[in-house]
Amino acid sequence: MIRAKHHPVIYPLFQLLTRYLLKRKFNSVHIGGDFDDDGNAVLVIANHISWWDGFWIMYVNLRIIRRRFHFMMLEEQLKKHWYFQYTGGFSVRKKSRSIVESIRYTTDLLSCKENMVFMFPQGEINSIYNHSIRFEKGAQHIIDAGSDDLQVVFIANFIDYFSDTRPNLYIYLQKIPAGELKNNQLEQAYSNFYTQALLTQQQKVS
Repeated sequence: MIRAKHHPVIYPLFQLLTRYLLKRKFNSVHIGGDFDDDGNAVLVIANHISWWDGFWIMYVNLRIIRRRFHFMMLEEQLKKHWYFQYTGGFSVRKKSRSIVESIRYTTDLLSCKENMVFMFPQGEINSIYNHSIRFEKGAQHIIDAGSDDLQVVFIANFIDYFSDTRPNLYIYLQKIPAGELKNNQLEQAYSNFYTQALLTQQQKVS
């Protein structure tokens, strides 16, 4: 597998690019929900709806979570976009024995309080209009193998234009202790969170 690195130039540039793009391309960015940081490592679970998702999670990290940034990518994509390795990207190969190594590597990262890892457990980009949440098993394995003190942060991202020419980004988050998500509880817990976030967003329109 390809392991994450944080290049002394590329990583800070990625952070600066994140701030620049969100300011330039979006009319506004709203973050809803609380993150009561207890100092432990953070695993972020988010919906995967666009090319923008990684930038949005980086923005949340810069604003709220403030950890060393890591993220899991499909190996073929990471080889194609090699520069992401130097911003915290590491690889996973689906339907391969090496997935065990990727899960172990993620668990090791999350044993360090200074780290955060984000994942898209759906495994692929889904339409923003697809509200059925189905996870692959990797994220649940990581939670089951890790500490109960791990901070798991659910994130749901939504876009609305309303009367603006540029989109407005709405980010909802919720922290849940990993101990409450053991034994196949992750998918249902995230689905419940996502449904509530969606209802909150719909109320902004009605």
